[in-house]
Order: sequence, then C-alpha cells, then structure tokens
Amino acid sequence: MMSDPTNERKIEHIRAIERDPAIERNGAHFDGIRLRHRALPELDLAAVDPSTEFLGKRLSFPLLISSMTGGDHDLVRRINRNLAEAAERCQVALGVGSQRVMFTQPEARASFELRELAPTTVLLANIGAVQLNYGFEAVHCQQAVDCLGADALYLHLNPLQEAIQPEGDTDFAGLSARIGELAGQLSVPLILKEVGCGLGPEAIAAGLAQGVRLFDLAGSGGTSWSRIEYHRCNAGEDPTGLRFQDWGIPTPTALRLAEPFGDRATLIASGGLRDGIDMVKSVILGASLCGLAAPFLRPAMDSADAVVTVIEQLRREFTIAMFLLGTPDIASLFRNQALVLEER
Repeated sequence: MMSDPTNERKIEHIRAIERDPAIERNGAHFDGIRLRHRALPELDLAAVDPSTEFLGKRLSFPLLISSMTGGDHDLVRRINRNLAEAAERCQVALGVGSQRVMFTQPEARASFELRELAPTTVLLANIGAVQLNYGFEAVHCQQAVDCLGADALYLHLNPLQEAIQPEGDTDFAGLSARIGELAGQLSVPLILKEVGCGLGPEAIAAGLAQGVRLFDLAGSGGTSWSRIEYHRCNAGEDPTGLRFQDWGIPTPTALRLAEPFGDRATLIASGGLRDGIDMVKSVILGASLCGLAAPFLRPAMDSADAVVTVIEQLRREFTIAMFLLGTPDIASLFRNQALVLEER
C-alpha cells in the first residue's frame, strides 16, 4: 500500500517536535499578570472545588488536553489511546488532532475511535475549516464526530501553517459562509479554533454571525506550527517558517480583546499555558476551559499513567492558586478582575 501524504505529515510533525525544543516558544505571556495573594484566604484547602461544567458534562477542573495528532501509525494510536484513558480517569476534556487523514486513509480511523476508552468525559472532534473549500461537506464532518463519539467539532483555522506548509491549502475565501452552513447541519456544536496565532475579535464576530458560540483562542506563545513546517520545507532551507515562528496574538491579549463579546461567546484559552497558575489567570480573564498540549506529548508516548501524573500536577497547582486567592469555586474565579493586582 502506498503511504498517504497526510498520514506521513503527522509523523513528521511529531519527529520535528522531538528534535527541536525551540518549537515550544515559551512565550511566558502570562508572567506579566500578577494576582492578589490572600494571606488570610478564610478557606480550607480541602474544601476548594475546582470542578466545572462544559458542554453539559462535569469536569474535575477546567483542563482540555489540546489537539495533537492522529493517523495510521502505531505511535499516534498509542498517543491518542493513552490520552483518552487518562482524560477519562481524571475527568478532563480531550480534543483530537485533525481527522482529515481518516478520509484519505481509512485505517487511520482507529486512532480516533476513542469513546470506548473515554465513555463519559468531553471529547472534541477536529477538521480543518479550510477543507470546506476543498470538497469537505457536512457529511464528512458528521462522520468525524460519529467516529469519535464527540461532544463538539473543532473547526481549526490555520492560515499561517497552510501558507508555510509545502502542500498547504490556502484558499480561505468565503469560508465564514460555509462555516455558517455547517453550523446548521451538524448534530453537535462547532468550536472555532486557531492553532497558535490567536483568534482576534474579527474572527469571533464572524463566527457569532454564523451561529458559532464557542471559540478556542489558541494564541501565540506555545507550540509554533510555523517552525514545525519550516523543518519540512526543503530540508529547512526555506527560512519563511522561522520568520513567522512568533507571529500572532498572545493568549492573554486575545482574552482581553474578546471581553466585549461577554456572554455571547464561550472561550477556551490555549497557546502558551504552562501550568495551573496560567490556567487560573485564563479563567480570571474569561476562559471557561484551558487547553494544554505540549506537556502531554512525551508522557502520552509512554503510558496513560504518565499522562495522569501531569494532569494531577496541573490540578494541584490550579487548586492551590484558587486557595491563595480566596476563591472557593470556579464561579468566584471566572471573570473576577478584582483578583488581578497588575498587568504588564
């Protein structure tokens, strides 16, 4: 059987991340936000409740294991299965990588058939929005949802990655209207998601106009897909991917820019979050869910137990930060600007 280019690309992405630590940009954009420490929190740490509800399901805390990969390869199947098992054990959300590959290589479906491993927690399917301009229709998107047993569908927006990618799909013209058409046909909600350059207010406004209510801001500061694609361009001879490796809106800025949309838009903060403290800052700035990917990739290559260890550490950090702010639950944290001491 001939190898599938989409499937091969998934493996190339993983290998690039393994070889080049600078793909994780460590933008540290959340460090400029300092919170008000409460020396007398008037709380019992054991009574702090970090649980939250998302898409009608109760999560132990507002963590989303963000989209990574999928395809017909033992490595990606192992990664996704370990992530799904850990997400279920810890009751956190999981988004899968792009499912486009399952339409060109049916064997790749197995890496997305995860509902048996995660029967109760939130699972998010994933298709590139630009594929709606390249022959994908509602039936394909519904198949992606059904394969995963998903609670919602990510439509990821990645114009920079596609522009750098040697075989990129770059026709984003008229895409808003196609997204609106899909929103009215799918059995689950749509989530518009960037992949590391940030959703600005224009994109959120366009999504709202088309009936989309959920948005993953996915700002700059974390994994640089531009730098990943640089490694795939003429063996690294084309420097364009490096020029744009830090392009985009930092996640805290994207959260601030989204404030005018108030309760009309439900926000997910991802891109450059490194720990439970960054997650707490994101919730204060208006995020209902916080996505991290890079910290989970190598543990997911190992085992579900290794992934659980990372999740439990993040939950401990998140809960201690809530305690030190004197906030007993998510409701007292969410959009509570009084908790911000200064912002640089």
